[in-house]
Amino acid sequence: MIDQSPILTVTLNPALDLSTATDEIRPELRLRCDKPVAVPGGGGINVSRAIKILGGQSTAMVALGGATGMRIAEMLKSDGLSVVKLTAPGETRQSLAVMDRRTGAPYRFVMPGPEWHRAHIADMMSAIAEAARAGGWVVVTGSNPPGVAAGFEQMLVVRLRDSRAKLLVDASGEVLTALAGSSTPVDVMRMDSLEAEALAGRPLPLRSDSAAFAAGLVKDGAAKAVIVARGDDGSVIAGPDGAWHAEAARVNVVSSVGAGDSFLAGFVLAIARDWPVEDALALGAAAASAAVMTPATELCRAEQVEAFYKARVVTRL
Repeated sequence: MIDQSPILTVTLNPALDLSTATDEIRPELRLRCDKPVAVPGGGGINVSRAIKILGGQSTAMVALGGATGMRIAEMLKSDGLSVVKLTAPGETRQSLAVMDRRTGAPYRFVMPGPEWHRAHIADMMSAIAEAARAGGWVVVTGSNPPGVAAGFEQMLVVRLRDSRAKLLVDASGEVLTALAGSSTPVDVMRMDSLEAEALAGRPLPLRSDSAAFAAGLVKDGAAKAVIVARGDDGSVIAGPDGAWHAEAARVNVVSSVGAGDSFLAGFVLAIARDWPVEDALALGAAAASAAVMTPATELCRAEQVEAFYKARVVTRL
């Protein structure tokens, strides 16, 4: 077993993801569907699953409630994941994806999840701080449940100081805006190009543009390092070791679902193994490239990640 620092992934708003297909999606008709495929969904869950695929270890902290939560817990146990259960304030949500065979178009219906109140949030913060290990990493990704407002991640930074654990956040929307304007830096912040351009208020067409924007967030104290995912143009990181770009492999895209979570798994696993940041970026890019080659219910495959990493192209910007 390769030595690594502890990794704790956090999923506050998981879902039982159901996927099926029907001949044609039309209003007012009874749509006869295939037998649904059920998988546990949530950013942190996917990161832990991908870390396991890559030969690493992590603990998945997941907020679960009701019969759906019990079903997800059993599925995670069957997958061989190490799980710490948080008691959610209500029934764990479900989501539904239906493919229209006539057009090939996917339709995704995502429920909001139970609402959290102040006491639930306080208990959750304490549980994360207690589960975090000294010198380890905490990965927060996926949507926040109702009631958990933007700013939660900054409060978590403060709570993690005693454990000396580091925080990686993959953010979007209001959470990303709050992080970008904060003077309480997370250790690593990740976003995609569309989110970065919305935050910057301008296009970022070149790798150097993404790198300069990321470096600006670091300079402003929002994060110690910032990653911008540029889709099929790979990923950029700016931080204490300068700015780097890792190319994405040229592959046929089957589904982009899970690519971001696979990237996070590769990156944080490499960092937990004390790899240089440019190699961690490359492993993340390799994992993301492998993930888009698989159906939506899968993540990356280890042999493809290894091949793409061996052929990595990483450039200092």
